[in-house]
Amino acid sequence: MNEIKLHWLFMGSLINNIAVSTVWPLTTVYMHDALGKSLTEVGIILFLYSASNVLGNYIGGKLFDRHNRYILTILGIVFSIVVSAGLIFFNGWPAYPIGLVLFGFSTGWNLTMINSLGTTVKMKSGRFIFNMLYLAQNVGVVFGTMAVGLLYPMGISSVFLLSTIILIVYGVNAIFTYNKPNSIHPSIKKIDTKKVKLPKPNLAIIMTFFVSLAVIWIVYEQWVSNMSVYITGMGIPMSMYSLLWTLNAFLLVVFQLIINWIAKYHDSLYFQIYFGIIFIGLSFFTLIFMHSYIGFVISMIILTLGETSVIPAIPALVNELTPVAVKGKYQGLTNAWASVGKAIGPLIGGIVIDMTSYHSLFIACSLTCLLIFILSMIIASYIRKRVTKYSE
Repeated sequence: MNEIKLHWLFMGSLINNIAVSTVWPLTTVYMHDALGKSLTEVGIILFLYSASNVLGNYIGGKLFDRHNRYILTILGIVFSIVVSAGLIFFNGWPAYPIGLVLFGFSTGWNLTMINSLGTTVKMKSGRFIFNMLYLAQNVGVVFGTMAVGLLYPMGISSVFLLSTIILIVYGVNAIFTYNKPNSIHPSIKKIDTKKVKLPKPNLAIIMTFFVSLAVIWIVYEQWVSNMSVYITGMGIPMSMYSLLWTLNAFLLVVFQLIINWIAKYHDSLYFQIYFGIIFIGLSFFTLIFMHSYIGFVISMIILTLGETSVIPAIPALVNELTPVAVKGKYQGLTNAWASVGKAIGPLIGGIVIDMTSYHSLFIACSLTCLLIFILSMIIASYIRKRVTKYSE
């Protein structure tokens, strides 16, 4: 077998996301409470973090289609290890935000490499592969968020120590299992990828869902960033906030298995996307009326159902609508558009909260999801019958 086996990609995604998920749950709380920064200032730093993530996604995707994927993957992992190790010792101001931005570039690069390598696996359908990779990411989040809840009270250095160790494990896994000729060498060497043009209907569908993905992440990032301050401000400890993300990750695994089973009988990526958008919006609608920890648990369950449905469905659809010569480019762009949403989400939320209130933010998020659901469904319904599907 000269292609990477899916279970090794699954393992790489799992290990990588354990490391990443030890960092992001505490970022807003750490900068707000320990470093004394306002939510708007925190939003600016997270914007820069995600902007560098976009850059990592885009550059990684472009290089993937033209160069040795094995070398590119190892370089990304090594860079992540160096940055994470540096943050063990230098995590004050401004060292922390600088390190965070560099870490964002490396995580964007690594995610694009994993997803793009997934397009080289021919033994399974693209939908199954992306569902499994997303499942792996969230199993990683289960362990990562559990660890951060335990380690953060000991100091942020202990969190980055764990992140560094786990990234080293990921590097070892990649060195010994990713060096497969059919996966690491561009399959079409003589074609100039700049000259590969998508059919206009395909491009229209892809761009529609790229924009939808960015908006989804703008909304979703309120849970990741600003909700930590909202919840801990009610006297709920950081460990309980982290537990919400552990619940999220556990339910993602359960819901993903259910969705995979349903897909055997009702295979519609479009429906999966629409369903997910509605439920993410519904989770914020419920927050308007929730004022207790049990309420936050209910909202998180609804959010998780929506996330499980929509987030892996969009890269799977992009894979279905792109030819092999540019799959890396468009998987990189998928992650880049997601990172755009992640970049501006905390900043927009912080500004809305500082100028109005959390309740205004919850209402705005609910209405935004409803609007993007209506627009994407109308556009896709009009165009989808004219798209060209490519073999996976």
